[in-house]
Amino acid sequence: MAHVISTINLKGGVGKTTTTVALAETLSGEFRKRVLVVDLDPQTNATTMLIGEKKWRELNRKGHTLARLFQDALETDPSNKLFDFDATLQVGVSDVGLARTVDLLPSSLDLINIQDDLSSTPAGKFHSIIPTELLWREVKARLDDYDVVIVDCPPNLGIITLNGLRISQGYIIPTIPDFLSTYGIPQIVTRVREFAEEIAEPIEPMGIVITKFQGNSTVHSSVHGNLVAGNDAPVFNTIIPQANNIAAAAEHVDYSSRTLKQKYGYGGIADRYKELAWEILEKLEG
Repeated sequence: MAHVISTINLKGGVGKTTTTVALAETLSGEFRKRVLVVDLDPQTNATTMLIGEKKWRELNRKGHTLARLFQDALETDPSNKLFDFDATLQVGVSDVGLARTVDLLPSSLDLINIQDDLSSTPAGKFHSIIPTELLWREVKARLDDYDVVIVDCPPNLGIITLNGLRISQGYIIPTIPDFLSTYGIPQIVTRVREFAEEIAEPIEPMGIVITKFQGNSTVHSSVHGNLVAGNDAPVFNTIIPQANNIAAAAEHVDYSSRTLKQKYGYGGIADRYKELAWEILEKLEG
Protein backbone atom coordinates (compact mmCIF):
# COMPACT_ATOMS: atom_id res chain seq x y z
CA MET A 1 0.00 0.00 0.00
CA ALA A 2 1.11 3.53 -0.73
CA HIS A 3 2.08 5.81 2.12
CA VAL A 4 0.33 9.15 1.58
CA ILE A 5 1.44 12.32 3.35
CA SER A 6 0.57 15.98 2.98
CA THR A 7 2.80 19.02 3.39
CA ILE A 8 1.06 22.05 4.85
CA ASN A 9 1.67 25.43 6.45
CA LEU A 10 -0.66 28.41 6.62
CA LYS A 11 2.26 30.76 5.94
CA GLY A 12 3.77 31.07 2.47
CA GLY A 13 7.48 31.25 1.76
CA VAL A 14 8.48 28.69 4.37
CA GLY A 15 9.94 26.12 1.97
CA LYS A 16 6.87 23.89 1.85
CA THR A 17 6.96 23.23 -1.89
CA THR A 18 10.74 22.93 -2.07
CA THR A 19 10.55 20.37 0.74
CA THR A 20 7.83 18.49 -1.16
CA VAL A 21 9.80 18.29 -4.40
CA ALA A 22 13.16 17.61 -2.73
CA LEU A 23 11.65 14.74 -0.74
CA ALA A 24 10.03 13.29 -3.84
CA GLU A 25 13.27 13.41 -5.81
CA THR A 26 15.32 12.08 -2.90
CA LEU A 27 12.93 9.20 -2.22
CA SER A 28 13.14 8.29 -5.89
CA GLY A 29 16.83 8.90 -6.54
CA GLU A 30 18.30 7.68 -3.25
CA PHE A 31 15.74 5.16 -1.98
CA ARG A 32 14.33 3.85 -5.28
CA LYS A 33 10.75 4.62 -4.31
CA ARG A 34 7.92 5.19 -6.77
CA VAL A 35 6.64 8.65 -5.87
CA LEU A 36 3.58 10.66 -6.88
CA VAL A 37 3.41 14.40 -6.22
CA VAL A 38 -0.13 15.77 -6.03
CA ASP A 39 0.02 19.54 -6.42
CA LEU A 40 -3.07 21.13 -4.87
CA ASP A 41 -1.49 24.54 -4.35
CA PRO A 42 -2.86 27.05 -6.90
CA GLN A 43 0.52 28.78 -6.93
CA THR A 44 1.62 25.75 -9.04
CA ASN A 45 5.20 25.95 -7.76
CA ALA A 46 5.66 22.20 -7.36
CA THR A 47 4.29 21.73 -10.87
CA THR A 48 6.64 24.22 -12.51
CA MET A 49 9.60 22.90 -10.51
CA LEU A 50 8.96 19.43 -11.91
CA ILE A 51 7.85 20.08 -15.51
CA GLY A 52 8.68 23.72 -16.22
CA GLU A 53 6.38 26.62 -17.02
CA LYS A 54 6.09 25.90 -20.76
CA LYS A 55 4.80 22.37 -20.23
CA TRP A 56 2.47 23.54 -17.47
CA ARG A 57 0.91 26.19 -19.74
CA GLU A 58 0.27 23.55 -22.39
CA LEU A 59 -1.43 21.23 -19.89
CA ASN A 60 -3.42 24.08 -18.39
CA ARG A 61 -4.66 25.15 -21.82
CA LYS A 62 -5.87 21.61 -22.51
CA GLY A 63 -7.54 21.28 -19.10
CA HIS A 64 -5.19 18.54 -17.96
CA THR A 65 -4.73 19.74 -14.36
CA LEU A 66 -6.42 19.04 -11.05
CA ALA A 67 -8.49 22.18 -11.52
CA ARG A 68 -10.51 20.24 -14.10
CA LEU A 69 -11.27 17.52 -11.53
CA PHE A 70 -12.74 20.03 -9.09
CA GLN A 71 -14.49 21.94 -11.87
CA ASP A 72 -16.19 18.72 -12.95
CA ALA A 73 -17.67 18.39 -9.46
CA LEU A 74 -19.58 21.63 -10.05
CA GLU A 75 -21.03 20.44 -13.34
CA THR A 76 -24.55 18.99 -13.39
CA ASP A 77 -24.31 17.86 -17.02
CA PRO A 78 -22.25 14.63 -17.28
CA SER A 79 -21.13 15.62 -20.79
CA ASN A 80 -19.26 18.56 -19.26
CA LYS A 81 -17.19 16.36 -16.95
CA LEU A 82 -13.88 16.29 -18.79
CA PHE A 83 -11.21 15.28 -16.27
CA ASP A 84 -8.91 12.61 -17.74
CA PHE A 85 -6.61 11.05 -15.13
CA ASP A 86 -4.22 9.46 -17.63
CA ALA A 87 -3.87 12.64 -19.69
CA THR A 88 -3.33 14.69 -16.54
CA LEU A 89 -0.78 12.37 -14.92
CA GLN A 90 2.75 13.40 -15.90
CA VAL A 91 5.20 10.51 -15.72
CA GLY A 92 8.92 10.71 -14.97
CA VAL A 93 8.93 14.45 -14.40
CA SER A 94 12.07 15.18 -12.40
CA ASP A 95 15.10 16.83 -13.99
CA VAL A 96 17.34 14.86 -11.60
CA GLY A 97 18.95 12.02 -13.52
CA LEU A 98 18.43 9.28 -10.92
CA ALA A 99 14.93 10.39 -9.91
CA ARG A 100 13.18 8.58 -12.76
CA THR A 101 10.20 7.40 -10.74
CA VAL A 102 8.59 10.73 -9.81
CA ASP A 103 5.13 11.35 -11.32
CA LEU A 104 2.94 14.43 -10.99
CA LEU A 105 -0.69 15.46 -10.92
CA PRO A 106 -0.29 19.15 -11.81
CA SER A 107 -2.01 22.15 -10.31
CA SER A 108 -3.53 25.25 -11.89
CA LEU A 109 -4.05 28.89 -11.00
CA ASP A 110 -7.74 28.22 -11.71
CA LEU A 111 -8.01 26.48 -8.33
CA ILE A 112 -8.12 29.93 -6.74
CA ASN A 113 -11.52 30.66 -8.27
CA ILE A 114 -12.88 27.12 -7.92
CA GLN A 115 -12.27 26.65 -4.19
CA ASP A 116 -15.01 29.04 -3.04
CA ASP A 117 -17.63 27.22 -5.12
CA LEU A 118 -16.87 23.68 -3.92
CA SER A 119 -19.13 23.91 -0.88
CA SER A 120 -22.07 23.92 -3.31
CA THR A 121 -21.00 20.71 -5.10
CA PRO A 122 -24.08 18.77 -6.29
CA ALA A 123 -24.59 15.85 -3.92
CA GLY A 124 -25.48 13.34 -6.65
CA LYS A 125 -28.46 11.04 -7.00
CA PHE A 126 -27.89 9.29 -3.68
CA HIS A 127 -26.36 12.28 -1.84
CA SER A 128 -23.05 10.44 -1.71
CA ILE A 129 -20.76 13.12 -3.20
CA ILE A 130 -18.94 14.92 -0.40
CA PRO A 131 -16.84 18.01 -1.34
CA THR A 132 -13.86 16.88 0.76
CA GLU A 133 -13.75 13.47 -0.99
CA LEU A 134 -13.56 14.60 -4.62
CA LEU A 135 -9.83 13.84 -4.95
CA TRP A 136 -10.13 10.56 -3.02
CA ARG A 137 -12.91 9.32 -5.31
CA GLU A 138 -10.74 9.97 -8.37
CA VAL A 139 -7.31 8.71 -7.27
CA LYS A 140 -7.99 5.95 -4.73
CA ALA A 141 -7.71 3.19 -7.35
CA ARG A 142 -4.31 4.49 -8.51
CA LEU A 143 -2.55 5.26 -5.25
CA ASP A 144 -1.11 1.78 -4.86
CA ASP A 145 0.87 2.25 -8.06
CA TYR A 146 3.25 4.17 -5.78
CA ASP A 147 5.29 3.65 -2.65
CA VAL A 148 4.91 7.23 -1.43
CA VAL A 149 2.43 9.95 -2.39
CA ILE A 150 3.15 13.54 -1.32
CA VAL A 151 0.35 16.11 -1.47
CA ASP A 152 1.44 19.75 -1.63
CA CYS A 153 -1.45 21.58 0.04
CA PRO A 154 -2.45 25.25 -0.30
CA PRO A 155 -1.57 27.61 2.58
CA ASN A 156 -5.07 27.42 4.05
CA LEU A 157 -7.46 24.92 5.62
CA GLY A 158 -10.15 25.11 2.95
CA ILE A 159 -11.92 22.38 1.02
CA ILE A 160 -9.05 21.71 -1.41
CA THR A 161 -6.60 21.24 1.47
CA LEU A 162 -9.08 18.91 3.18
CA ASN A 163 -9.22 16.89 -0.06
CA GLY A 164 -5.47 16.38 0.24
CA LEU A 165 -5.69 15.46 3.91
CA ARG A 166 -8.55 13.05 3.16
CA ILE A 167 -6.23 10.75 1.22
CA SER A 168 -3.34 11.13 3.70
CA GLN A 169 -2.33 9.04 6.66
CA GLY A 170 -0.17 11.84 8.01
CA TYR A 171 1.21 15.29 7.35
CA ILE A 172 4.38 17.29 7.85
CA ILE A 173 4.67 21.01 8.55
CA PRO A 174 7.70 22.70 6.97
CA THR A 175 8.38 25.99 8.70
CA ILE A 176 10.93 28.70 9.23
CA PRO A 177 11.56 28.87 12.98
CA ASP A 178 10.19 32.36 13.51
CA PHE A 179 7.01 33.67 15.11
CA LEU A 180 5.00 34.44 11.98
CA SER A 181 5.77 31.12 10.27
CA THR A 182 4.93 28.99 13.31
CA TYR A 183 1.94 30.97 14.58
CA GLY A 184 -0.61 28.81 12.73
CA ILE A 185 0.80 25.40 13.72
CA PRO A 186 -1.59 24.85 16.68
CA GLN A 187 -4.51 25.73 14.41
CA ILE A 188 -3.35 23.22 11.78
CA VAL A 189 -2.98 20.42 14.32
CA THR A 190 -6.35 21.14 15.96
CA ARG A 191 -8.24 21.46 12.67
CA VAL A 192 -6.74 18.31 11.17
CA ARG A 193 -7.44 16.34 14.34
CA GLU A 194 -11.08 17.47 14.27
CA PHE A 195 -11.35 16.62 10.57
CA ALA A 196 -9.83 13.17 11.18
CA GLU A 197 -12.32 12.52 13.98
CA GLU A 198 -15.21 13.59 11.76
CA ILE A 199 -14.28 11.22 8.93
CA ALA A 200 -13.17 8.49 11.37
CA GLU A 201 -9.77 8.11 9.69
CA PRO A 202 -6.36 8.66 11.33
CA ILE A 203 -4.32 11.60 10.01
CA GLU A 204 -1.24 11.89 12.17
CA PRO A 205 1.04 14.93 12.60
CA MET A 206 4.28 13.25 11.54
CA GLY A 207 6.39 16.22 12.43
CA ILE A 208 7.58 19.77 11.94
CA VAL A 209 10.44 20.31 9.48
CA ILE A 210 12.70 23.25 10.31
CA THR A 211 13.61 25.06 7.08
CA LYS A 212 15.75 28.06 6.16
CA PHE A 213 17.43 27.83 9.55
CA GLN A 214 20.01 30.50 10.37
CA GLY A 215 22.40 29.29 13.00
CA ASN A 216 23.42 32.82 13.98
CA SER A 217 19.83 33.88 14.66
CA THR A 218 18.79 33.91 18.31
CA VAL A 219 15.14 34.00 17.18
CA HIS A 220 15.56 30.84 15.09
CA SER A 221 17.32 29.03 17.92
CA SER A 222 14.74 30.14 20.48
CA VAL A 223 11.70 29.23 18.37
CA HIS A 224 13.26 25.89 17.42
CA GLY A 225 13.75 25.10 21.09
CA ASN A 226 10.15 26.06 21.86
CA LEU A 227 8.84 23.80 19.09
CA VAL A 228 10.89 20.86 20.37
CA ALA A 229 9.63 21.44 23.90
CA GLY A 230 6.03 22.01 22.79
CA ASN A 231 3.15 19.58 22.47
CA ASP A 232 1.71 20.49 19.07
CA ALA A 233 3.69 18.04 16.94
CA PRO A 234 7.07 16.27 17.06
CA VAL A 235 10.01 18.01 15.42
CA PHE A 236 12.21 16.15 12.94
CA ASN A 237 15.87 15.94 13.91
CA THR A 238 16.96 17.04 10.44
CA ILE A 239 17.24 20.81 10.00
CA ILE A 240 17.36 22.40 6.54
CA PRO A 241 19.61 25.48 6.74
CA GLN A 242 19.21 28.72 4.83
CA ALA A 243 21.05 28.42 1.50
CA ASN A 244 20.98 30.50 -1.65
CA ASN A 245 21.39 27.37 -3.78
CA ILE A 246 17.95 26.11 -2.80
CA ALA A 247 16.27 29.03 -4.59
CA ALA A 248 17.99 28.02 -7.83
CA ALA A 249 16.50 24.53 -7.51
CA ALA A 250 13.09 25.97 -8.36
CA GLU A 251 14.10 26.39 -12.01
CA HIS A 252 13.31 23.30 -14.07
CA VAL A 253 15.92 22.38 -16.67
CA ASP A 254 15.13 20.55 -19.89
CA TYR A 255 17.66 17.79 -19.45
CA SER A 256 17.67 14.97 -16.93
CA SER A 257 21.31 14.73 -16.01
CA ARG A 258 21.53 16.78 -12.83
CA THR A 259 22.38 15.12 -9.54
CA LEU A 260 20.62 16.00 -6.32
CA LYS A 261 23.74 17.81 -5.16
CA GLN A 262 23.90 19.82 -8.38
CA LYS A 263 20.25 20.80 -8.00
CA TYR A 264 20.24 21.65 -4.31
CA GLY A 265 23.84 22.75 -3.93
CA TYR A 266 27.05 21.26 -2.64
CA GLY A 267 26.77 22.73 0.86
CA GLY A 268 25.34 19.56 2.32
CA ILE A 269 21.72 20.45 1.55
CA ALA A 270 21.13 17.32 -0.54
CA ASP A 271 22.45 15.24 2.34
CA ARG A 272 20.04 16.98 4.71
CA TYR A 273 17.11 16.09 2.49
CA LYS A 274 18.35 12.50 2.42
CA GLU A 275 18.43 12.46 6.23
CA LEU A 276 14.92 13.92 6.34
CA ALA A 277 13.66 11.35 3.83
CA TRP A 278 15.15 8.60 5.98
CA GLU A 279 13.40 9.95 9.08
CA ILE A 280 10.10 10.05 7.23
CA LEU A 281 10.52 6.52 5.87
CA GLU A 282 11.28 5.26 9.37
CA LYS A 283 7.98 6.71 10.56
CA LEU A 284 6.04 5.45 7.55
CA GLU A 285 7.53 1.97 7.43
CA GLY A 286 8.40 1.47 11.08
